Amino acid sequence: METRILTAVNECISKLKDRATEDGIDPLETLHHCVGNMMNDLVFGKVYKEDDEVWKWLRYMQEEGVKHIGVAGPLNFLPFLRFLPRYGKIKTSLIDGQRKTHQIYQTFIDEHRARLEKTDNFLAAFDDVMRNNADDPGYFTQTQFHHLLADLFGAGTDTTLTTLRWFLLFMAIHPVEQKKIYDEMNELLGQKPSSLEDRLVLIRLEAAIAETQRLRSVTPLGIPHGTIEDTQIGDYDIPKDTMIVPLQWAIHTDPSYWHDPLSFKPERFIAEDGSLAKPKAFLPFQAGKRMCIGDEFAKMILFLFCARILRTFVISVPPDTHIDLEGECGITLVPRPHRLVFTLRK
Repeated sequence: METRILTAVNECISKLKDRATEDGIDPLETLHHCVGNMMNDLVFGKVYKEDDEVWKWLRYMQEEGVKHIGVAGPLNFLPFLRFLPRYGKIKTSLIDGQRKTHQIYQTFIDEHRARLEKTDNFLAAFDDVMRNNADDPGYFTQTQFHHLLADLFGAGTDTTLTTLRWFLLFMAIHPVEQKKIYDEMNELLGQKPSSLEDRLVLIRLEAAIAETQRLRSVTPLGIPHGTIEDTQIGDYDIPKDTMIVPLQWAIHTDPSYWHDPLSFKPERFIAEDGSLAKPKAFLPFQAGKRMCIGDEFAKMILFLFCARILRTFVISVPPDTHIDLEGECGITLVPRPHRLVFTLRK
């Protein structure tokens, strides 16, 4: 897994070297291609060139889907809104995009089934289990297959990509913190390139990634859940089949848990003995049985991308440029378009 992630990391660094200018670049397209292509490899067993038309369309649909799902959120609570032109168009767009995307996914499945050799990816693994359980058509279905592929690719790409973009932004506007992380890597690793085993010692980097996840919760409203029985939260009675929306933004910026909660302070996640602290109010992947299934995978990706990019570049803001840190909220909270300067370290 580390080798496959590093393939994407190395491609990303190579492209940033080629594209970097003194006036800065918006790294979104580069990051989206490299993170997304890594997910293509792991989910579908496919890798695309950046200008491939199918891949360009899938990237576009992923970006549009995230925006539209966020805007369409009120439909979950007020279904009659679908009769208003604005929401009706968004709903139609989402359904059409889903249908076309699932058609592409079916071509991936057909291509896999036509191959003679085995491949190591989620699509192949699910298809093998599905065929071995052909006598139980109610459990493994083609519709479920399509939705799982969409969930793994979409959720895995968007959340990780967004966190990485916020991290690079915070590094650019906090050069002192960036230098502390770089100095720690130099002191502890020397000339050795960063690897996953270094997560145990690069505490300042891990703390900065955690602080990014806290201060810019990728899913500020969390992901809706539902109660399967009557229950109680604090003094409130919650009936069965109630939609629960866990407000991550409220938890992660609550001053009763976090001192000066709107400031970027990675030291919150460094314990007195120098180890990585894990506060109870830090829930970037939610909690319980229905927490994010990709939490460990996301930690691996973020660590390797952040460590290798910081070892390669000094990241800064172009002169006379204001960086907007408010972001735009769809289903995820993403940075507004911006430019960063990537200066090659000597």
